Amino acid sequence: MVKGAGVGRPRASGAAANRPDARQAVLDAAGELFTGAGYAATTTRAIAERAGLRQASLYYHFPAKEDILAALLAGTVRPSLVLAARLVAGEAAVAVRLWALAYADIGLLGGARHNLGALYLLPEVGSPNLARFRAERAELKAAYGDLLEAAGVVPVAVRTDLVFGLVESIAVIRRDDPELDVEAHTREGADGVVRLAGLPEPTEELRAEAHALLATSTD
Repeated sequence: MVKGAGVGRPRASGAAANRPDARQAVLDAAGELFTGAGYAATTTRAIAERAGLRQASLYYHFPAKEDILAALLAGTVRPSLVLAARLVAGEAAVAVRLWALAYADIGLLGGARHNLGALYLLPEVGSPNLARFRAERAELKAAYGDLLEAAGVVPVAVRTDLVFGLVESIAVIRRDDPELDVEAHTREGADGVVRLAGLPEPTEELRAEAHALLATSTD
C-alpha cells in the first residue's frame, strides 16, 4: 500500500542531492508512486519527499516528471534488449535461446520491486519524449521475431505478437495478484512461449541448457 505523499525520509539538499544513490532514490520513489497512486496523480514534489530530497534537488537529476518515467521504462526493456542481441546471434538451439529470452524477460518484469510493466498502458507512453523507449521495445519485439523466423515459424508476425503479448502479460497478472509466484509464472511463461512458437514441448534438458546459456550470457 502506498503511504501518504508527505511521508518519507528527512529532506536533503546540496551534497546529499549529489550522493550516488540520490538518482536511484528518486526512481524508487517514483516507481512506487506511479504504480500505486497513478502517474497523473503523482507530483514531483511527492516524489522528492518520498525520496528524501528537496524538489529542486530532484530536478538536478530529472528536469521533468516525464524524464523519470522514461528512465523507469528504459529499465524494463534495456537489459532484455542486450540479452536478446546475444541470443539472436548465438548458436544454441533456437528453442533454447527463445526459452532463455522469455524467461529472463518475464523475470525482469515480474521480479522488479515495482510493477513497472503496468505503466506501458499509460497514454503518456505515446509522448514524443518517450520515442526512444518505444523504439527499444519494438527492437526487443523484433528480436523475438528473429528467433521465431530462425525456427521456421509461420506466420512470423502473428506469432511474434502472441509471444510478446504473453511475455508482457505478467504486468497485468501481477497487478491483479500481488502475491503472484513470480518464479513459477516465469518458468511456465517461457514454456508457453516455446509452445506458441509451435516448437517441441519444453523439457527439463531444454530448461537446463537455457539456464546455462543465461549464466554465460550475463557474465
